[in-house]
Amino acid sequence: MRLYSLSVLYKGDPKVHLLKAAYDVSTFNFFQRSSVQEFMTFTSQLIAERSPLGSRASVKEQEYLCHVYVRNDGLAGVVIADNEYPQRVCFTLLDKVLDEFSRQVSKMDWPSGSPATISYSALDGYLSKYQNPRDADPMTRVQAELDETKIILHNTMESLLERGEKLDDLVSKSEVLGAQSKAFYKTARKQNSCCEVM
Repeated sequence: MRLYSLSVLYKGDPKVHLLKAAYDVSTFNFFQRSSVQEFMTFTSQLIAERSPLGSRASVKEQEYLCHVYVRNDGLAGVVIADNEYPQRVCFTLLDKVLDEFSRQVSKMDWPSGSPATISYSALDGYLSKYQNPRDADPMTRVQAELDETKIILHNTMESLLERGEKLDDLVSKSEVLGAQSKAFYKTARKQNSCCEVM
């Protein structure tokens, strides 16, 4: 799971322009990084331009997903991530970034702003913090812990069932147990079989 780009844009009347962006292109070839970054900027602008005000969308491009959120006031955010990154976490990140951006940067600066003139430095921090959605998002962390618990419980049940099967073999082979004890064990086993987890 990886985030590659986090952009804040303004959707003005004639076109969309970039206000601020952060990129993580470290996984790409060194000589291709600037081209990849330019392509991410172009894609972010294009997606924000084609999305109506007050909308959220996810667009798939090869093995990447571009998540866009355009607010009613024209402020837009775009996250480019891989296919495995949770969509809910992307939109949570966009909500948080756009709210914070609108509080720190005056709305008067949006129409004429550019990455050089806008002073907002939190994007790089958010991009690195959200690289691992489990650490950044409490809901994802809880879901991961539940999944781990479910796997442990399932493995424990399987080992108990295996142990029970081995116990059946021992009881049937035992010469020490009387016929009445074997009958009691088999009856108890049948009664408890309704509690098996499939």
